Amino acid sequence: MTILLFLVPIALMLGLTGLAAFVWSLRAGQYEDLDGAASRVLFDDDVDAQQR
Repeated sequence: MTILLFLVPIALMLGLTGLAAFVWSLRAGQYEDLDGAASRVLFDDDVDAQQR
């Protein structure tokens, strides 16, 4: 039962760390251009390199 005295604060600290990382990524603009990454996959950049 005393192990809960160690595990509960560790779990709370890990959860707060994950939340802080998520908030940081939101403020850094990681989720602003979701359509750009999806359409960038469709373009073939290897064609220009092979023609040279």
